[in-house]
Amino acid sequence: MNEPAVDRTPPIDPTTVPPRGPLVAGATPRRPEPVTLQGAHVRIAPLDPEKDAADLFPAVSGAEAERLFAYLFDPPFESEAALREALTKAAEETQNVVTLAIRDASGAKTLGRASYMRIEPAHRCVEVGSILFSPALSRTPAATEAMYLMARHAFEDLGYRRYEWKCDALNGPSRSAAPRLGFRFEGIFERHMIIKGRSRDTAWFAMTDEDWPRIRSAFEAWLAPENFGADGVQKQGLAEIRAGL
Repeated sequence: MNEPAVDRTPPIDPTTVPPRGPLVAGATPRRPEPVTLQGAHVRIAPLDPEKDAADLFPAVSGAEAERLFAYLFDPPFESEAALREALTKAAEETQNVVTLAIRDASGAKTLGRASYMRIEPAHRCVEVGSILFSPALSRTPAATEAMYLMARHAFEDLGYRRYEWKCDALNGPSRSAAPRLGFRFEGIFERHMIIKGRSRDTAWFAMTDEDWPRIRSAFEAWLAPENFGADGVQKQGLAEIRAGL
């Protein structure tokens, strides 16, 4: 016969004050708003649905569409008009999600989009997500600079203390990009969502305001012109630079 289970949990001392986290000082951060952030390679700017749809649709449709939209909430757009309509709705939504265009440094050509989402000023936490890079932007210094500019704005201009990155656990490129950019892996939320009728486990990553000074220094060292040879190839990788700081 099996012995009855014994509860070996230590008794609670009612006279002991339970441990709690430190008090958090400072002001509540501002909500993100459509903003212009200028870099050497890119300009982050408020959406212009007419222009952005015209620039983006040829780059994110056709043979590229299935790959680019595989893990995004929205499906591939069947027409420029459909993309324009989606961008118009995104431009009007500035409370819970703030979507920004990623353009070349002059602002002449739209190369992608990204959003601030899960905006929680009370907890000083915000996420970057819904990232769509055209093939011309993906895996370039401009793409890295875009993520740097948005992180810097969240920490330094708006005052957040936690900056999150989440993706489908099956999304290998996104899971590789997050630690390269300085986000720490925090775990998998199993059966977290149903996206386009499919079950999604979600990989969580984050960086904090305590991490940010070192992450910022690495971004700036990596983006410096002297880190690239005449052929445009990096001399040191971003994670390598950060590890050495």
